[in-house]
Amino acid sequence: MLHPMFLILVIALVPLLPSHALNVYVSVSASDRPATTASPFQPETLPANMVFALAPGVYADTAGTTPSAAEIIPNAISSSPVSSRELVEVVSRIPNVTSFTVYQQGETTVEQYWRGHQRNRAMNIKSASKTILSTLTALALQDGYIESIDDPIARYIPDYMRGLQPEAKQRIRVKHLLTMSSGLETTSFGNYGRWVVSRDWTRAALRGELEAEPGTRMQYSTGDTHILSAVLTEATGMSTRAYAETRLFRSMGIRVGGWDRSPEGYYFGGNNLALSPAALMAFGRLYLDGGVFNGEQLIPADWVQESMQPVFFGTSFNPRAHNYGYLWWNNTFGQDQTTAEVYFAWGFGGQYVFVIPSLEAVVVLTGNPDARGRGANGQIYRTMDAYIVPWLHQQFHSAER
Repeated sequence: MLHPMFLILVIALVPLLPSHALNVYVSVSASDRPATTASPFQPETLPANMVFALAPGVYADTAGTTPSAAEIIPNAISSSPVSSRELVEVVSRIPNVTSFTVYQQGETTVEQYWRGHQRNRAMNIKSASKTILSTLTALALQDGYIESIDDPIARYIPDYMRGLQPEAKQRIRVKHLLTMSSGLETTSFGNYGRWVVSRDWTRAALRGELEAEPGTRMQYSTGDTHILSAVLTEATGMSTRAYAETRLFRSMGIRVGGWDRSPEGYYFGGNNLALSPAALMAFGRLYLDGGVFNGEQLIPADWVQESMQPVFFGTSFNPRAHNYGYLWWNNTFGQDQTTAEVYFAWGFGGQYVFVIPSLEAVVVLTGNPDARGRGANGQIYRTMDAYIVPWLHQQFHSAER
């Protein structure tokens, strides 16, 4: 055990260290930390929290309460420059946060991990998996496996749809699954437990009550995206995981850490895919760069634009009403003159990939999906409004000068 006087000496010496020593794991160049990964289990060379264990006033591993702006950053972010280190300090207070990465204008500018997590360690990204399915749909269209998102799903899963009543269920199209507007009773929330103990998740979702005409109302339901996984599997002749690895992940150097299957054998559509923070960043950059990754057009640029644009508005069940595109969420974040349109993948427990085209930025946040409660979504949104988006504005406009 270290003697208390030694610790006091270390703390006293920290202010004398050069500033770059205090930021060694905050400001990181893209060349030092590539955005793609070949293995989700590659260990870090040094512990990511090393510097923050010494720096006074930095709470890298103490998520819980959110201090006021004055406690964390003395001046309002809009009137005084804020360092990346101070920004990390704010984010560290989000309950159960495990990683925070920022990529802007061609380089990784912030990268920090907590609770033993690492950039290449795969973890359950929960419903952020849904946005991956949107991308796989684009690839299936490009490959000719799906002719159009206006195709009725009965074309691809006829055995499930045959004789299904009421007749209006036959009008469910691929696009309705992409926008969660099938009209079927939700399998999420209070219905989730009953759904996942069924012997066939696809059949159980399709047999739910039809509560609205397909295409007229967005209702969040993992059942819709699981049906989409079944459609992709039957259309491509490959499992959803095999298609994802063959057509998307392999080209990006991404390795799947795990992905659950349903009792009937389809990979879980829209949940329980395990990817690393580095993989999520690579995915966000793919959309930031118009479907291009490492110089290769992986998905059509027009799909990037179309899929991220809202189809339904004010649809969310969370602290603020979000818009919804093709399995992409959308909202405006920031404050006063420092706002931006943000498009994002979102999963339970604080899994987020924020794509911000106007600021040439991607922000990845991950959290502990096994923590109690519904996570810290409201706090994350407030942090985006008050700190992250204004800080991105600050960096973007300082680069212009």
